[in-house]
Amino acid sequence: MKRSPLAMVLLALLVEAPAHPYRMQQMIKERGQDQLVNVAQRNSVYQALDRLVRDGLARAGSTSREPGRPERTVYEVTEEGVATLRRWLLETLPEPAREFPEFPVSLAFLPMLSPEETRELLSRRLATLQDRVAAIDAQAPPGLPRLFLVEDEYRTVLLRAEIEWLRGIVADLSSGRLAWDRAFIEQTLARFS
Repeated sequence: MKRSPLAMVLLALLVEAPAHPYRMQQMIKERGQDQLVNVAQRNSVYQALDRLVRDGLARAGSTSREPGRPERTVYEVTEEGVATLRRWLLETLPEPAREFPEFPVSLAFLPMLSPEETRELLSRRLATLQDRVAAIDAQAPPGLPRLFLVEDEYRTVLLRAEIEWLRGIVADLSSGRLAWDRAFIEQTLARFS
């Protein structure tokens, strides 16, 4: 099976204890891990779980039925699933993945916008990132050992670094230290073509 963040999270949950897909989705949200993997659509959990089963990394276990609820299949991890999760961790921790986020691509094309539009848009991004840091800080249960919070710590360090960088860019846009117009863009492109 091709490694994916959602597959890793689902296997890790199943290592903890057998569970049905709906409960796994709830746990991901309760733990704030929906900031790490996209589980907005419940179907994504079912599809990833189907792939884990197909590849022998998880299997259907018992079924349960709560009053007034449909029957639910409880899944459990296989030995191969535990070994695969461990292998994925050994691969992903030391080696940065080649990721292709949208934001740097957008930055590459700032000349399509005016400095004023750019300042406004980046100011909004700055406010959003500050809200995200506050939300991460607020969700940590008091007394939870750092071991269980390192992914949030990592995310906040990255967010805070971007916040500081954005503050500098917005300040430079506000002061005119970072500015452009059509003539500047054309002259620069002609020089480097």
